[in-house]
Amino acid sequence: MPDKTSFSWIVLLALFLSLETTPLRAQENPQSAAPARTTTAAAPATTAPAAASQQNLDAVGNQVEQALWYFRVSDVAAVDHFLIASSKPIRMKNPTGQGAGNPLIIYFYSFTPKKIADTRKAPLMVFVHGGIHSHFDLTYVHIIRELMEQGYIVVVPEYRGGTGYGAEYYDQIDYGGAEVDDVHAVRDWAVANLPHVDPARVGIMGWSHGGYITLLNIFRWPGDYKVAYAGCPVSDLVMRMGYKSQSYRDTFAGFLGKQAVDDPMEYRHRSPYFHAAELATPLLVHSNTADEDVNVMEVEHLIDALKAAGKSFDYKIYENAPGGHHFNRIDTALARDSRKEIYAFLAKFLNP
Repeated sequence: MPDKTSFSWIVLLALFLSLETTPLRAQENPQSAAPARTTTAAAPATTAPAAASQQNLDAVGNQVEQALWYFRVSDVAAVDHFLIASSKPIRMKNPTGQGAGNPLIIYFYSFTPKKIADTRKAPLMVFVHGGIHSHFDLTYVHIIRELMEQGYIVVVPEYRGGTGYGAEYYDQIDYGGAEVDDVHAVRDWAVANLPHVDPARVGIMGWSHGGYITLLNIFRWPGDYKVAYAGCPVSDLVMRMGYKSQSYRDTFAGFLGKQAVDDPMEYRHRSPYFHAAELATPLLVHSNTADEDVNVMEVEHLIDALKAAGKSFDYKIYENAPGGHHFNRIDTALARDSRKEIYAFLAKFLNP
């Protein structure tokens, strides 16, 4: 960790950097992507002044966190932060306005283990952070360090809708839509541009919303991933709308343009369970009966759909594991043992 003097300079640097305007549109051609069903999402919202102020504060905090990532893992990893063009365009209120159709500029982190020799190839892990309107935060430090120790190159997409990159980026959220393409675009860029990446050994993993995006990636692009892990993943949006509050349902209506009761097929289309028959990637799924966020019945619905489709996969449902939704991401003996199970499963296919 940096000392107090270093930290003060980091904060001052972050304040300066937060005043810069970062472009969201790229002039280069969008990267190619697998065909996907065309859906109509709600137009980008206009962030209220108070929310915009919060986004400015989040941008400052994000700049500090970017520096702290270096201090927390630079002893074991080379850390970088990139901007690339997504395969999906920026969403604009005026579809014929200047820049309409240009791809959204997205952000991501990369971590390369320092122990990798100059000429050695290593497996790539696409790590999808969780949270809606969130970002890759420092709670994942111990997991990144564990992945570095095993020898994975890790990329972490900061897909559209995230915090810390300004109000316009925040308003680009497309739940279960273009954010899935953003993650795949980072995967493609890393395979093509990071010199140590072995393109034949690419995995993907995530928890909660990150597990949700992980599942949609392997269902849409099964040939692009050798293995996947989904921890406590959001799995069935129709079921989820049934057991959550009205305010939660209203939030999703803002994302998708309609309530689930008015367009259940769109919610089904964006639900991993609906695509279970498309599984062709080795997969491990974890859930917890004490999960206070993603009810275990959601994950069980996915598991039942995979079984009904005759798919081969691995899963484990933990009984009342302490920690609830975060049970195997925290620093407990059970969590560490569970992550060892995850890493052993991934290693069978990626050989780090």
